[in-house]
Amino acid sequence: MNAPNDLHLRPTGAIDSDHELVQAFAWQHAQGATERERAIALYRAVRDEVRYDPYRIDLSPQGMRASTALLTGYGWCVPKAVLMAATARAAGIPARLGFADVRNHLSTEKLRQTMKTDVFVFHGYTELWLDGAWRKVTTAFNRSLCEKFGLLPLEFDGVNDSLYHPYDQAGSRHMEYVNDRGTYDDLPLDEIVQTFAVVYPGMGSAAEATGDFGDDGARERTA
Repeated sequence: MNAPNDLHLRPTGAIDSDHELVQAFAWQHAQGATERERAIALYRAVRDEVRYDPYRIDLSPQGMRASTALLTGYGWCVPKAVLMAATARAAGIPARLGFADVRNHLSTEKLRQTMKTDVFVFHGYTELWLDGAWRKVTTAFNRSLCEKFGLLPLEFDGVNDSLYHPYDQAGSRHMEYVNDRGTYDDLPLDEIVQTFAVVYPGMGSAAEATGDFGDDGARERTA
């Protein structure tokens, strides 16, 4: 297990932990007597205060920055993972990004029409260095979205990895991890853009669908 180095505390173009909004968010939410407690508090804040929205994907450098997720109040899994890394670094907790391809069994018709597949490539999560080990955390789905989709909210206790549940509350398939893409000290934006162009040729570098992802999911779930 490779220990963190200086890169895991530095700001980058995407993980802009030196941005005033990111600094303020970390200062407000990284509360607790121990580093573990501060990490848990940050995790919950990033998970729930920034709405998950895969209808609005902007693969530009500006669109993928941590500070942009705070400015807009929404983001899909990768910007939210970037935000988690940035706020952790701002709070003095070493952080890096991790990526995997997942098969998502719960989506919306609108998203399926855009993607033409149920495989989400480059799903983003964050790794935090706590108590001598890298801990995986997934901040993508905010709690209110989980309620609309009938999902079990992800939690993080500072010790065990926080990864997608394989089943939803009703016992139906939810997520399958199908490919591990490893960890990165910074956002591999060029690699993500190139992969998206191959896997999702109709999406382009920016995609915006009308409507609310959570409301669409709740409506289709009860239809």
